Amino acid sequence: MLLARWARPRRRSGTAAVGVAAVAALVVDHRRVVVGGWLVLVAAAVLWLPAPQGGGVGDLDDFAPDGNPYVATEVRSAEAFGFPLLSRTVVVQRDPDGLSPYTQAAVVLRAAAVNEQQYPWAGPVRGALPLLNVSDAFPGARESGTTGLTYLLMSPDVGLFAQTRAGERFAAQLGPDDDVVGVTGSFPARVAQDRLVDSSLRTVEVATVSAIFVIMAAGFRSLVAPLLTLGTAGVAFVLTLHVAGAVGEVMGVAVPAELRPLLLALLLGVVTDYAVFFLAGTRTGLAEGRDRVDAARRAVVDYLPVVVVAGVTVAAGTASLLAARGGVIRTFGPGMAIAVLVALAVSVTLLPAVLAMLGPAAFWPARPGPDGAAVPVRPRRARFARVREPLVGRLVRTRTAAVVAVTVTVLLGLLALPVRGLELGLSFVPSLPPADPASRAAVAAAEGFAPGILSPTVVLVEGEDLTEDVPALSDLRERIEADPGVAGVLGPGYRLLDEPRGLVLSEDGTAARYLVVLADEPLGATAVHTFERLEAAVPRWAEDAGLAGAQVSLGGDTALASLLTSSTRADLARIAVAVLLVNLLVLVLFLRATVLPLYLLGTSVLSLLAALGLTTWVFQDLLGHDGLTFYVPFAAAVLLVALGSDYNIYGVGRLWHVARDVPLRAAVVQVVPRTSRAITVAALTLAVSFGLLSLVPLRPFRELAFVMAVGILLDAVLVRVLLVPALLVLLERWNRWPLPRRPVGSDDTTGVVS
Repeated sequence: MLLARWARPRRRSGTAAVGVAAVAALVVDHRRVVVGGWLVLVAAAVLWLPAPQGGGVGDLDDFAPDGNPYVATEVRSAEAFGFPLLSRTVVVQRDPDGLSPYTQAAVVLRAAAVNEQQYPWAGPVRGALPLLNVSDAFPGARESGTTGLTYLLMSPDVGLFAQTRAGERFAAQLGPDDDVVGVTGSFPARVAQDRLVDSSLRTVEVATVSAIFVIMAAGFRSLVAPLLTLGTAGVAFVLTLHVAGAVGEVMGVAVPAELRPLLLALLLGVVTDYAVFFLAGTRTGLAEGRDRVDAARRAVVDYLPVVVVAGVTVAAGTASLLAARGGVIRTFGPGMAIAVLVALAVSVTLLPAVLAMLGPAAFWPARPGPDGAAVPVRPRRARFARVREPLVGRLVRTRTAAVVAVTVTVLLGLLALPVRGLELGLSFVPSLPPADPASRAAVAAAEGFAPGILSPTVVLVEGEDLTEDVPALSDLRERIEADPGVAGVLGPGYRLLDEPRGLVLSEDGTAARYLVVLADEPLGATAVHTFERLEAAVPRWAEDAGLAGAQVSLGGDTALASLLTSSTRADLARIAVAVLLVNLLVLVLFLRATVLPLYLLGTSVLSLLAALGLTTWVFQDLLGHDGLTFYVPFAAAVLLVALGSDYNIYGVGRLWHVARDVPLRAAVVQVVPRTSRAITVAALTLAVSFGLLSLVPLRPFRELAFVMAVGILLDAVLVRVLLVPALLVLLERWNRWPLPRRPVGSDDTTGVVS
């Protein structure tokens, strides 16, 4: 077993030791009550707390901060004209060889019938806007006569599930000769994402549980130990989802669909981390000849403080997402914090109680060996241990430490360089797998028109007697259409709009509106940049066209994506400060130093930047994604920095205690080979847990799986094993500042215990 020979933390004294001993006695001596209590809590949560699948997916404006001006523009447009011009649900008809004249006519006539309320089955559909790529009807269309779209216009207060069902009902009324491809748009794409998350969750669960079972079984050479770990994680997972659902109900928010697989990965990884320590401690106690109760009690005394501090650090770090102003970002924070706290509470009570009940049976078929060795060490492992410790012995030499520190820092810095080009986007449709019906329909629409055809931007111009000046309004349309990021514009002065009044010119003459189709995927980073350019230029163009004094505003999905990405950048600064301060405070209090926590936190940030840089290079540069999903850098930043502090507490915390009695360099040689084994097992488990999120066939989960797995492994292998020990040696004189330096000779390594 990798951890069985890991030295136990030094015995504590004083009030803290009394408190830890009291908790250990309470948990172990009342083990049956503890186990029964957790089972009762799980049953109560399932019976009385809200079901976790009660919420989930929301509209795009749910992602953006409240009170944004772009939704207000859409509302004013709908009020001025009696119906909205924007649609987030589109029915696509396409024949690459050309739609028949009958089908083309039917697209227009059917939309007219919807507008005249002739279809009782239309439900919330208040109108329909047909669009055909025939006779150069749409400037910038890629083809002619192959594709027809029907924008279903519904009230903004109709939810995305209701709008998607209305679109599917509309498409179902069409016949086999109508060349229907499907229903798509930002709403159907969001619904498809939610369905894919739900259908993939079971696969992720099975794969993650299987991987953790294999890792734990190999590490402990036991079949029961991994089952105990997974059982503890299962209790934590059920409680977390129901508690998060209850908290969300009180706060008026739902658990986002994107959060459920992330909670699963986080819970399984964190619980496994904590279980490793209690299992290792109990097994070592049994190998030393203690009875099952005393061995479990000793494990709690030894590892409770470090596990509690580590868990609180991760929970506080994730809770810092509450500093964000974006709606969905704020819901991520409490959900993940609750997950970590529940995992912590279950791990430090339920697992030790079960271990006290089972004793040696918890490690079946292996049994603790005599003389303190849980399992006889195989010759190959012994050779590995002999090789590893001399390597660390060379690392404590000043010159070697300097070379290692510079090399690792430069390597991480090079990996971080691509982060300068990181873009943020929110591409719902391109996130779907190609075989998804909404994705197929979106591809068909883009092939016939342009990528931005599914989510156009609306430009609303308001003013007195505005619609009398059609030449000026037409001039503005031409200026907008001339922008290189715009594929086409439907609006006043467009030659194929036979009856513009009531559609793009209001009946009372106080408003005009334009439907702007962008040349790029409407929620990607490129389209967002185009929108931001238009937002700054259109008011000036309106004034130059002779519409001085008119109020100009924009709305639509790209507008909301622009607001989301800009607010995300602002949130990132606030959250970064909150996360760093929280983690720095915990490290300062735990290590009772200031310089050491500062550069420990700095190494976590460097590792994070390297992971983000590598992710940017892979997904943006190699795979051609138009920006990373906006919440991926958020979640990765918070979790990787917090987990980095977690590993600092595991590794440096132990080394710091040993360094009180032996020179620092001796403590490095003594502790690092053993703590690095624990960190490696923990990191491997976490990396696998997060990496298996890629089984969800959505782009955001694959981005998150990649950045988390890479970040965890970089932090564990390069930072904690190499960079941190090298920095400890190089900054030896300043590590304990402002505390006085110890009088022992720090350069003396004769006291090293191999």
